[in-house]
Amino acid sequence: MSNAVLIVDDADFMRMMLRDIVEEMGMKVVAEAVNGQEAIEEFQNKKPDLVLLDITMPVIDGLEALKKILQVDNTANVVMITALGQKDQVLACIKAGARDFIIKPFDQERVTDTLDHLMALPGG
Repeated sequence: MSNAVLIVDDADFMRMMLRDIVEEMGMKVVAEAVNGQEAIEEFQNKKPDLVLLDITMPVIDGLEALKKILQVDNTANVVMITALGQKDQVLACIKAGARDFIIKPFDQERVTDTLDHLMALPGG
């Protein structure tokens, strides 16, 4: 995996926090999106190496966006961002092909560890 990242969250503050962490890791945020529809479009346009995708969003939720992104590229590296208490949604996303998940409120160490682990995997 190189270092192009798409951040998808309907909350400006969450996108900003993730952008800071990702950039501090030496990765480049190539696009941001505020809903699942924008996520799919940005994924197709930018072809990022990694997608950080919130589950609960307007227009198209994270699970449906994940499925559509994987239809475009079944090797896409997608990490789901979820609030506490969304265990069923997280399991559905993992079954659908998400590589990992991060629970909100997250800390920098958890995000960094998750992304480092993902990049160390074959094809990561």
